[in-house]
Amino acid sequence: MKKGYIADLYFTTIWYLIMGGIAIVFFISFFFPFLFQLASICMAAMVLLTLVDYGLLFFIKGTIKAARIMPQRFSLGDDNTVILSLANTLPYKIKLTIIDELPEQFQERDFHRTVFINYSGRERIPYTLRPNTRGEYNFGNLVSFIKTPLRLLQRRCISEAETTVKVYPSYQQLKKYQLLAVSDNLFTGIKKMRRLGHSLEFEKIKDYVQGDDVRTINWKATARSGNIMVNMFTDARQQQVYCLIDKGRAMKMPFEGMSLLDYSINATLTLLNVAILKHDKAGLITFSNTVNDVIPAEKRNNQLTVLLESLYKQQTEFKESDYESLWIRIHRGITQRSFLLLFTNFETYSSLERQLPYLRQMASRHLLCVVFFQNTLLKEIHETQPDTTEGIYIKTIADQFDFEKRQIVKELRRHGILSILTTPQELTIDVINKYLELKARQLL
Repeated sequence: MKKGYIADLYFTTIWYLIMGGIAIVFFISFFFPFLFQLASICMAAMVLLTLVDYGLLFFIKGTIKAARIMPQRFSLGDDNTVILSLANTLPYKIKLTIIDELPEQFQERDFHRTVFINYSGRERIPYTLRPNTRGEYNFGNLVSFIKTPLRLLQRRCISEAETTVKVYPSYQQLKKYQLLAVSDNLFTGIKKMRRLGHSLEFEKIKDYVQGDDVRTINWKATARSGNIMVNMFTDARQQQVYCLIDKGRAMKMPFEGMSLLDYSINATLTLLNVAILKHDKAGLITFSNTVNDVIPAEKRNNQLTVLLESLYKQQTEFKESDYESLWIRIHRGITQRSFLLLFTNFETYSSLERQLPYLRQMASRHLLCVVFFQNTLLKEIHETQPDTTEGIYIKTIADQFDFEKRQIVKELRRHGILSILTTPQELTIDVINKYLELKARQLL
C-alpha cells in the first residue's frame, strides 16, 4: 500500500467550517479592527493544528489493515454475510470510515460504515447482501478514511481486495429443508399429517414395542421366538424424480427482485436434494423453444453437484416454450415411470389449452405435477373495494384472471394431472410437501 502524501490527503467538514468561521471573522475585522488580532491568532493555531494532524496521519509509523471475509459463493435470494476485518496499527485512537466497492448488481453507490478503533485494536463489521440474479459478482477494493482525534484531516488508505464471487441457486435452503427429508413424519408448514399405509418394500423383522401397528405382526416369527415380532417396511426407493423447468418468456416475470425462473431453480435444487436423501434418483430437464439441458436421473455421490452446476447457468429466453419437443424428449429418453414436476406459468386458460394435449401425453406414462404461480398483485386488487369507475374495471379484470387460474387447476385435475398453484415465497415448501405426500401415499 503506497502512501500518497498529497493524493491521499482530504480535508474534513470540521476543517472547512473552522476555516470558514475564521474567514468571516477576518471580514468583520474590517469594521471592528480589534477582531483582526483574534482572527490572526485563530488562523495561526489552525495552521499549526493542521500541520500536527498531517504529521500524525502521514509521518507516524502505522496504518489500517482491512480485509473482507465472505463465503466462496453466494446463495441466490438469501442473506449472505460479509465481514470487514479491521486492525489499527497507529499509536492512537482513530475514527475510520470504510467504503466497500460492491458489485454493480447491487446498485449501491453510497455503501460505507464508520467505526472507532483504539490503539492496536481490532474491529469486525458484519453486513448482509441479498443477490437476486445468478452469475459472477466482482468486488472492488476496500477504501478507508482515517481521522485522528483532531478530526481536521483524513488520510485515504486503499486495501487491495478485488475478488469475484459466483452466485449459485439457493444452497442455504438445502439445510433448511433437510429435516423434512430424514424425518419419518410429513409436515405441511407446521401441521403434522398422518402417513397413509405402508410401502411395499420390506426392511426387517423386529421386536414389538408399544406404538407399532398390530397389523404388521409376523405370526410365524412370533411363534418361533416366543416374543411378539413385527415386520418393518420402508419407503419405496430408487424412484425417478425429474424437474422440468420452463425457460420461456412466461418465466421472466419478476417478483421481489427475482424472476419466476430463479424461484423455480431454487425450489428445484432443494427438492432434488430431498429426493436424493430419500434414496430416489434425481434428474433435470430444461427447455424453451427447444430442449436444452438433460441430466438423467441418477443417485450418484456427485449428482447434486452436477445439478447445481447446471442450474447455475440457466437463463430465461424470450421465446415461446415448445411442449411438443419436451414430450418427444421425455417419450424417447425416460422409459421408466417417473415423477415429473413441471415448473411453468399459465396466466390464461387459453395458454393451457394449447399445451394440454402434450401434458396429457406425459401424464399417461408418468406421474405429472404442474407447478404454476399466483399473481399476488391481482390477489391484492381482488381484495380491494374500488370507489371509482376505473377501479371497478381493474378489479373486474383481476377477478377474471383469478377465475381463470382456478379453472386451470380444475381442468388439470379433470385430466388426472396434479397441480400446485402457489406463490413464489411458498414455492419450495409446497413442492417438497407434495413430493413427500405422494411418497407417503405410495403414488411414486
